[in-house]
Amino acid sequence: MDLNGLQIYSEIGKLRRVLLHRPGEEIENLTPDLMERLLFDDIPYLKVAREEHDAFASIFTRNGVEVLYLEDLISETLEDSGLKEVFVDAFIAEAGIKNRYRMEEVKAFYQSYDDNRKMIDKMMSGIRREEVKPTGLRSLAAMVELDYPFIVDPMPNLYFTRDPFATIGTGISLNKMRTVTRSRETIFSKYIFKYHPYFKNAEVPFWYDRDQKNAIEGGDILVLSDKVIAVGISQRTDADAIELLAKNIFSDGQPFETILAFDIPKTRAFMHLDTVFTMVDFGIFTIHPEIEGPLTVYSLTRGESPGQYKIEREIQNLDVILSKYLDIDNIKLIRCGGKKGIDAGREQWNDGSNTLAISPGEVLVYSRNHVTNRLLESEGIKLHEVPSSELSRGRGGPRCMSMPLYRDKIIRK
Repeated sequence: MDLNGLQIYSEIGKLRRVLLHRPGEEIENLTPDLMERLLFDDIPYLKVAREEHDAFASIFTRNGVEVLYLEDLISETLEDSGLKEVFVDAFIAEAGIKNRYRMEEVKAFYQSYDDNRKMIDKMMSGIRREEVKPTGLRSLAAMVELDYPFIVDPMPNLYFTRDPFATIGTGISLNKMRTVTRSRETIFSKYIFKYHPYFKNAEVPFWYDRDQKNAIEGGDILVLSDKVIAVGISQRTDADAIELLAKNIFSDGQPFETILAFDIPKTRAFMHLDTVFTMVDFGIFTIHPEIEGPLTVYSLTRGESPGQYKIEREIQNLDVILSKYLDIDNIKLIRCGGKKGIDAGREQWNDGSNTLAISPGEVLVYSRNHVTNRLLESEGIKLHEVPSSELSRGRGGPRCMSMPLYRDKIIRK
């Protein structure tokens, strides 16, 4: 089977290749004082988080899915020493270091690693202040920051590989992250998809680029079919970014005809569209009860000329919208926790409606969301339950922790 390049034309087609990141020492560099800055509500226990993540990865491999790791791909990409130096410079330029002497020290620190993988691990985990002793003159800004524990911040959100880019058709949206904390994550994706041997020859098109002004994140992008893409206008994704994404996709030979822009609450509970709404089978979705509607949805429909589209606004319930654009008569919405109330609130907090399909009607879920899981099973959905006491502390579920790179095209039932 030829799996060169990328291919994502649905949320549920048989999954063949997926990108993950195994949590690393960056998790150990979380502290209570830094949780808000680093976008965490709690501190996972790394040892158990890794065990859970390994169990997560093993579900893929047991079911014939090739697992690629972000840290391996970028390490392999940098085998070219010239490219490695350019990459290191780009990474340091966005690391928030104000003093040029300090930047030189950090560059020398990274270059002291002969092993690319060890260097990448250190980039991801951050540099504690005591790890690099100052050798040059200190600026006033550097003196003021002496009490801050890091020279380079850790990147604990990396295990949510869904957000820095999104695979759409045969290309990617290389995303502009909303927060400074996560912006460096997209540097890895940029170099992998431009220079790694897996993708270099495929000449992967970029439907969006990290240098754009407006934010968009992968958790807001759902490829519902080879005709329809859903994108959330959310706390993390701007409407202007969706328009540019639409223009670029509609300029290419991709089959997509409509992008549905869902205007969802701009709150942490509704951080991304996939935290409240995921597809588990043909016409079957698991949802947060509060997303049922009525919703304000904007349809961006491909025009006659490349890059052109028309926009229409409608206010309608979620099932009606999905039925209309997916051309499915009987849409089934399975509510996280069953209904509004205690179960829904608790299991939504632990991403009960954030599932990942590995084939139609077969999905990965967190084991802790037992109410929602039994509801899914009662509807005939096959579940693979992921242990989740520590991984869930990052506020992201199985879909958040994975980026599909290749799915089989699906045949409509």
